[in-house]
Amino acid sequence: MASKGKTSCCCGPKSYQIVMVRHGESEWNQKNLFCGWFNADLSDRGRQEAVTAGKALKNAGHRFDLAYTSVLQRANKTLDGILQELNQTGIPIEKTWRLNERHYGGLTGLNKVDTVAKYGEEQVAIWRRSFDVPPPPITPDNPYYDVILNDPIYKDGPPKNEFPLFESLELTIKRTLPFWNDKVVPQLKAGKKILIAAHGNSLRGIVKHLDQMNNDEIMKLNLPTGIPFMYTLDKELKPVPGGSLQFLGDPETVKKAMDEVANQGKAKK
Repeated sequence: MASKGKTSCCCGPKSYQIVMVRHGESEWNQKNLFCGWFNADLSDRGRQEAVTAGKALKNAGHRFDLAYTSVLQRANKTLDGILQELNQTGIPIEKTWRLNERHYGGLTGLNKVDTVAKYGEEQVAIWRRSFDVPPPPITPDNPYYDVILNDPIYKDGPPKNEFPLFESLELTIKRTLPFWNDKVVPQLKAGKKILIAAHGNSLRGIVKHLDQMNNDEIMKLNLPTGIPFMYTLDKELKPVPGGSLQFLGDPETVKKAMDEVANQGKAKK
């Protein structure tokens, strides 16, 4: 039975905190290309975003026991940059493809504005933001098909016969949430302070789960690059009042960064 009071007891912590961050801007973000499972590096801005995120976490007094990230270098290097600023490069880090960005299928490598011009804003919006409609599959004639499929970062999975050729947000969540439930939740309940550095869509899946957002609500959420956010959760791992999506940044900077993500498919005037 849950206690209604605020007195301390020997039952463990009354709440849990977890910090997450979308990787800093990648070279393909900078070029406004659909990236997905392609292993793009960070841009100069992205590297600086990682440093800035680390400083923000340091100034807020955060310390971590372990970290999780995807197998993609843009997330790995963001995590490394943050941990260097925190002087915590020695903590355990687990990398998994289950935290990868959504696989953009046949859109991989295409410019987002050019894709809108070719297929129309409505169709591209469906591919980018609908919950259960995937983009067309990546095919062997795509210049990045073999590059992705045979990348050694996938030596531990997924197996070739289950390797995705496209993903909707729904499919992304189906492979992200088992990792959350099987790996992250037990560590949270053990009282570990956890940092996750991942991607817009894998993190949206976790946010949707924690906040019990419906499909329309999650479609409207744009997570900015390089700005950490925190959740404070109760014993049932539900957000406490005011404990959802707490960004470590001033509201104007966060809003500007979110708008930038939302407008990626629009031509610059």
